[in-house]
Order: sequence, then structure tokens, then C-alpha cells
Amino acid sequence: MTLASKTPTAPAEPLLNNILDTLGTEIVSGIIPEGDTFTLNDLSTRFKISRTVAREVMRALEQLGLVLSSRRVGIKVLPASQWDVFDQAVIGWRWKADAQRQLKELSELRFSVEPVAAVIAERHAEKSEAEELIAMAEAMVKLADEGNSEEFLATDLKFHTLILKASRNEMFHALAPSILHALEGRTLYGEKGSIPGPDAVEAHFALAEAIAAGDPDGAERASKVVMADISPCHSC
Repeated sequence: MTLASKTPTAPAEPLLNNILDTLGTEIVSGIIPEGDTFTLNDLSTRFKISRTVAREVMRALEQLGLVLSSRRVGIKVLPASQWDVFDQAVIGWRWKADAQRQLKELSELRFSVEPVAAVIAERHAEKSEAEELIAMAEAMVKLADEGNSEEFLATDLKFHTLILKASRNEMFHALAPSILHALEGRTLYGEKGSIPGPDAVEAHFALAEAIAAGDPDGAERASKVVMADISPCHSC
């Protein structure tokens, strides 16, 4: 698993990655429960690593909000309310622990954010961005007809990322890597494929055209059609 940008890269990144992936998965899944404590010596013994590496592991987990370290208590596992749930590593661990719940939460977040972003993008998108959205929407229609799911997913991710960027709301744009996990997750962990139904595919083109035409109502409607098969009620 690729570490989030917050995670220290030294020492030996592959080793650190593997240990973090193990501990992160165990904490998020409850194998190591909230309130449990362990020490640097425990980490050193279990994983046969130096205290230096153990300290880096502890710091990485602390930065992600999974643990809190203190001299008196040691390393204490924190409740889920403290986790950085938007971090890519934490999202990955939550996928492993409870894929359906993670997909549901990301889908609900996406359904809440994207229609609003589409309306705002209608006002702020540059001409080149609107043209790029239309070109990608046209490509997705063709890729869907060909059944090219891999290329469709890659284009779909770029399409929705550009809408969030075109909103000129930096907080929306910053959410893109997290909420667009719903597109990948529905394939990896859900029961749906990368290519949605025909109505949703065509709605991508309608959405791009609405943004290009400065039609906020059309952009909102089309955005909701695009996401109809991942709406919160369908993910419950």
C-alpha cells in the first residue's frame, strides 16, 4: 500500500510500509482495540526491528490519529473519531476492515459534494476545462460501448477530479482523492462494474455540456443522474 503524504519516508520505506499496513489494518478492524496499549519494545520484538524504526512507525500512526504516545502510558490506540479518515492509508485499511461501510460512507460524501461542485463549476470553469470535460464524456460513451472498463474508470476519475477542480473550491478539490475512491471501490469491493448503466454514462455528457453552457440546474440534475447508482439510499 502506498503511504499517505503525511507518513515519514525514512527509514527503509518498504519495511515501514509493511509494518504500518499490518498495524493500521489491525487497529481499524478492531483486532487491536480502542484503548489498548503497547510500547516501542513491543513493536521491536514483534517485527524484529530497531527502536528507530519502531519510533517511525509510532510517529506515522500518531500522525494518522490512530494512536497517541506518552511516556507514562506508552502507545495508546485512539477511537475512530480521532482517525484521519480522509487519509489514503486509513481509507485503504477501512476498505479491508469493512468494505461495504467504507463504500457507503464515501458514496454518501460524494453524493453530497459533487452536485454542488458541478453547479459552482458551471460559473468558474475555464473554456479549456469545459472543452476537456466534453471530450472526456464523449470518450467515456465510446469506451462504455467497447466495454473497456479499465480505460473508462481512468477517464471517469479524471472527469470528476476536473469538475471538483473547476469549482475553484480548494476544499472540494482536496477531497477528490478521498471521495473518488468510491468509483474504484464499487468495482473492487462492491457488486457493480467500473462502467455504470447507459443513463449514467450519457449523463456524463449532459453534465459536461451543462457546465460549458452555464446551466446550473442542468449541471445539478445531470450530476445526480451520473451518481444515481451510488446514491446513499442504494448503498445502505
